[in-house]
Amino acid sequence: MVTFTNTGRILFAITVALAVVLVMASCAPRAISNTKGGPYAPGLDRSKGTVDNIEVAHRLMEAGQYELALSSFTRAALDDGLSGEILNGMGTANLGLGRLGQSEELLRRAVKEEPDWAEAWNNLGVLLLERDELSEATQVLRKAYALDDGQNDSIRDNLRLALAKMENADNNTGQEEEYKLVRRGSSDYLIRKTP
Repeated sequence: MVTFTNTGRILFAITVALAVVLVMASCAPRAISNTKGGPYAPGLDRSKGTVDNIEVAHRLMEAGQYELALSSFTRAALDDGLSGEILNGMGTANLGLGRLGQSEELLRRAVKEEPDWAEAWNNLGVLLLERDELSEATQVLRKAYALDDGQNDSIRDNLRLALAKMENADNNTGQEEEYKLVRRGSSDYLIRKTP
């Protein structure tokens, strides 16, 4: 029979513990590499430039995310200043959120900033249609149509709608119409009736 002294017991326990640790370490799975195809998300590529906030905002508008689009237009304004395109986008995002007062102020600033831009005039006309200011909406949409030389179908359709509403002004009272904001082209938007 083998007898251990206190020192022998301690050495035996350390040896057994070390053997258990070595066996456990050899059974562990391999380390996960950070190379392509690993389970981790790719790192940040600092060699590429940042994403254009205006393009992001237009994509968000197309997706119906007007609050996020407004935030992105605001970030773009910090980078590039308040251009006519940014003012138009912010006004259109506010229109999508139902903030007609803020939208009108921004769209009027956009047409003042870029008075020859037909899409900004169109968006202001659409807003005025939404507010039932038919005579001003008709004038604004006529200006947009003239600036565009009749090339844009959505501007022509909006002008037709405004003229039809003016002719039937007595017939339009009490009608509740729902509209949906839809992106057209690079940065002009159109309010369409939802199906």
